[in-house]
Amino acid sequence: MDDDILTIEEVAKYLRVSERTVYDWAQKGEIPAGKIGTVWRFKKSEIERWVNERLSSNKATSSLHPVRMRNVLSPDRVVFLDYPRKRDALVALAERLGAAPQIKSKQELVSEILRREDLMSTAIGRNIAIPHVRLSSVTDLVVAVGISKCDILDFNAFDDAPVRLLFMIAAAYNQHAYYLQTLSYFSAKLKSNELRAGIMAAGDPAAAYELLIAQDAD
Repeated sequence: MDDDILTIEEVAKYLRVSERTVYDWAQKGEIPAGKIGTVWRFKKSEIERWVNERLSSNKATSSLHPVRMRNVLSPDRVVFLDYPRKRDALVALAERLGAAPQIKSKQELVSEILRREDLMSTAIGRNIAIPHVRLSSVTDLVVAVGISKCDILDFNAFDDAPVRLLFMIAAAYNQHAYYLQTLSYFSAKLKSNELRAGIMAAGDPAAAYELLIAQDAD
């Protein structure tokens, strides 16, 4: 741990977790990381700061109310997309999310979503990507959902699956714990093959929205 730039193996040893856990966190954007070529690398100072934030927010996280889809998603923010390249899909979905009243700068949202994606892919496998940012120009956490009618092949998901579902999250900069909780919520819910298939087969955005808010009852 003497080097400033760390490998997955070194981070796993430092955090006393498996290398697979660190890899999953990096893929989901839950831990500060970047790619050099195709290899994950981590800055020691950022990992130490991340650990301190997690330790200090554990109590706050446990006291948060459960994530409810209807509180963060509205019917107008569930859209069909038809772009074979991820940049075009991300811009279209960010522009839709940017119309939410909680977003004070659509331009900043679009540029930061793209910058975040350039840093590392937000594809998490199973045809899913979860692009996400925290910004000072966002007043409260909001979500937009994009259902792609075509395969998006250039997300470079670790399982090589094309992306068909995009769940875009924008949060206020001071919502770190709730932001992580929401990321975990989506990652857990979307493990359901039935839910993913149902969303992709929805005849219109309204039907997909109803499927999503039905998850609040679980």
